[in-house]
Amino acid sequence: MTDKILVVDDDTAILSVVSDALEHKYEVFTAESVSDAEEIIKDHKIKLLIADLVMPGKNGIDMIMEFRKSYPDMRIMAISGGGGLSGRFDYLPIAKLIGARITLKKPFTLAELRNSADELLQENTEK
Repeated sequence: MTDKILVVDDDTAILSVVSDALEHKYEVFTAESVSDAEEIIKDHKIKLLIADLVMPGKNGIDMIMEFRKSYPDMRIMAISGGGGLSGRFDYLPIAKLIGARITLKKPFTLAELRNSADELLQENTEK
């Protein structure tokens, strides 16, 4: 059975690049908002969430906190280029504190992305 990954980012170009990089090995779902992600996660057993942190509406930090409670076995990777309403701010350390196992700062390489996904999904299998 192929592991399922959900990528949540409001930037469709990022969704496309991340999805293309991972779909050779995993089943990848994409969502442009937290509400879209919530719908997908209800219908699929997602093993890895790749979450952008700065998005309009509900942000990635809130999403991670919510999903950690509802889906404690799900692995989480946070991605962010900084930014936000009040200028540039690095939310990645906060994401790490609330449950993201790996954080990647944009721009990251496709090799970093693939290696991180593989590491998290392998970890999930071993536990």
